[in-house]
Amino acid sequence: MIFKFIVKWLGSLKSVPMVALVFDSCLKIHAAIVNPQLLDCIDEVENEVCCWEGVTLSLHKYGGTQFNYKLKEIGHLHSNGILDIRLDRETKNLLVQENKAQEHHVFKKSGWISLYIVGKADVENAIAILCLSYKNSVNG
Repeated sequence: MIFKFIVKWLGSLKSVPMVALVFDSCLKIHAAIVNPQLLDCIDEVENEVCCWEGVTLSLHKYGGTQFNYKLKEIGHLHSNGILDIRLDRETKNLLVQENKAQEHHVFKKSGWISLYIVGKADVENAIAILCLSYKNSVNG
């Protein structure tokens, strides 16, 4: 809830250098105290995706871990478990219809989706949808 409040009312602060990265670090500390299982889930996703050929990890400009294929972002994972993935609109619409993902938490009319990783049950779906974005990048 606080994440949505921050994004909605204080989102303009993201343009201030380092603010988003510090905020994301605070989210990670909060998760470590309140829900350490979430950090295990995040690690599981990161460990799987970084093994894919051509994938590199970097810091996302708004905090979290960014997944790149040949310098092109395929998705990013914030430290509160929000996973944002870039897809083509057709795939996005299908996944949203099937309730496997939601519209992006900020950019609703884009090709981006958001998934909320809460526990172990969400990891498999997150990896499968990241794989769709990865395959689109590899083939396109």
